[in-house]
Amino acid sequence: MIHTDLTLTPRDASDSQYYLPQAAKSAGIDMGRITSHAILHKSVDARGRDIVVIMRVALFVDGEHPEDIASKYNYRDVSNKPSVVVVGMGPAGLFAALRLIELGLRPIVLERGKCVKERKRDIALLNLEHLLDEDSNYCYGEGGAGTFSDGKLYTRSNKRGDISRILEIFNIHGADDSILYDARPHIGTDKLPRIVAAMRETILRCGGEVRFSTRMDDVRIEGGRIVSVITSKGDEINTDAVILATGHSAEDVYKMLHRHGVKMEAKGFAMGVRVEHPRELIDEIRYHKADMTYLPTASYNVAAQVDGRGVYSFCMCPGGQIVPSATAKGQTVVNGMSAAARRNRWSNAAIVVEIRQEDIPNYSDDNPLCGLDYQKQVEQMTYINGGSCQTAPAQRLTDFVKGRISSSLPETSYVPGIVNSPVHFWLPEFISNRLREGFKQFDKKMRGFLTDEAQVLASETRTSSPVRIVRDEERMCSVTIQNLYPCGEGAGYAGGIVSSAMDGEKAAEAVFSTKI
Repeated sequence: MIHTDLTLTPRDASDSQYYLPQAAKSAGIDMGRITSHAILHKSVDARGRDIVVIMRVALFVDGEHPEDIASKYNYRDVSNKPSVVVVGMGPAGLFAALRLIELGLRPIVLERGKCVKERKRDIALLNLEHLLDEDSNYCYGEGGAGTFSDGKLYTRSNKRGDISRILEIFNIHGADDSILYDARPHIGTDKLPRIVAAMRETILRCGGEVRFSTRMDDVRIEGGRIVSVITSKGDEINTDAVILATGHSAEDVYKMLHRHGVKMEAKGFAMGVRVEHPRELIDEIRYHKADMTYLPTASYNVAAQVDGRGVYSFCMCPGGQIVPSATAKGQTVVNGMSAAARRNRWSNAAIVVEIRQEDIPNYSDDNPLCGLDYQKQVEQMTYINGGSCQTAPAQRLTDFVKGRISSSLPETSYVPGIVNSPVHFWLPEFISNRLREGFKQFDKKMRGFLTDEAQVLASETRTSSPVRIVRDEERMCSVTIQNLYPCGEGAGYAGGIVSSAMDGEKAAEAVFSTKI
């Protein structure tokens, strides 16, 4: 196998008929020797006048072929092996369950929501008729919040471990090969449901168990250990270990654990708005009005410091749409997603303000849920200002910055609809003032970002959990309960699909290490 690095035009990078001859020339070999090839890395560099694509290609020569990825993962029969309860079926829970199977343990997965097929119906009702099912929505259900929020797989968390495992497991369950090499891998909300369902089938085929519409309502604790989990169905499941992977919105779980004396702490998080631009405008800004024929829909990543706090973009969705992500009545929460093709008319991103512990009203060491209360307060305020429905309060971006009421609003991708509202006025001043200054700074970096064609939708509040369940980092278990393994976003130790998945795998490995 020979590795070679290439700098190509977007057209030449688009097809092997163009880039393979250049790869062979770069490697100094004859094309006839190449029996197979694999792209190892691919990224767009739009910093200069001429946009280029950076690629690394592996050339397999003289009869060589790449390794079969699926052969690396030993998903064996665990039907008669010791059981471990996994609470939650988002990325942390799914990957914990699959890792348990590899290690020879049987996962029993409890998911308060429904399978992806039934979950789609509830999401349709939420979008079109504003009917919120508090256990089946954009946050709860098979695959967790990521299933219908796009599947962006990039992470800054390489220190957590080898992310290639996570990408490969998604790939062998049906994700496109491009996630293995794209600099910003993305599955797409239109493809994720079948991939998540395939992962569930692996769990079931190997003898694991999945129980949908089943909440963990309580636990029974004896001698500092959980001896059983009590579900919303009235079942009591005896267990030697619980992997807690409930996601960042499970308020009832935090309260139940707090009642049992589990050590938790308020942690920093972020809140703000979703900003929506016409897709073509962002493409023009990022690609300098270049020909888009061979270029992916443009994304952006911006950050600034305003009055001692970070203001930054999060979960940018090129060619995507904004979706309602509340989990309880009386709340309005917005999030973003993109289909695989990323060709919707709009691009959106969360623009949020860093909130540290000392910024949270009523913060104290004795009140670990104070951040959760602050988050809920903003969501309820948003609901009231959005017309007490899943319609979202909105304002033109320029009007938000100038502190004036919008006379009209642009079209939007947000299906439940928007309500003209002075978001700059009622959003907490701590957030609003920093956002306004942040937008001005972003316009200096991306000329044209601050425009009448863009608008803000409120509120983006679920960037990460405002609570952390304190754990022993070496043993991965709660410092209060020896056999409770909190992981992922909900536990306060991850911030996205990949980092949550890696954290779930680490939790499974920690459980296994106590059993050998």
